[in-house]
Amino acid sequence: MSNPLVQAFFVGRAVAEVVNERLEVALTDALSELGKFDAEAREQLHQFTEEVLERANRAAEAANANQTTTGVRQPSSETGDLQADIDELRAEIALLRTELQHYRRASA
Repeated sequence: MSNPLVQAFFVGRAVAEVVNERLEVALTDALSELGKFDAEAREQLHQFTEEVLERANRAAEAANANQTTTGVRQPSSETGDLQADIDELRAEIALLRTELQHYRRASA
C-alpha cells in the first residue's frame, strides 16, 4: 500500500465494520436484557394477581362462613307475604351496594 489515500480508505472501512459489529452486539445484548426484564415483570404480575385472587377468595369464603353462622334469614315464601320478601331483598341489595362502594373507596 504505497498510496496513503487508499490506505486511509481501507482503515476507515475497517473502523466502520468494527464499530458496526460492536453496536450490533451491544444492541442485541440490550434487547436480550429487555426481554428478560419483560418476562420477569410479567411473571411477577401473574404471581401477584394469583396471590390477590387467592386472598380475596379466602376472605369471601370466610365472610360466607360467618354469614351462615350468624343466621342470615332467607326470604320465606311460607308466609305468603311476597311484597315483604321483595322489600327485604331490596334492603339487602342496598346494603351490599353500600359495602361495595366502601370497598372500592378503600382500594382506590
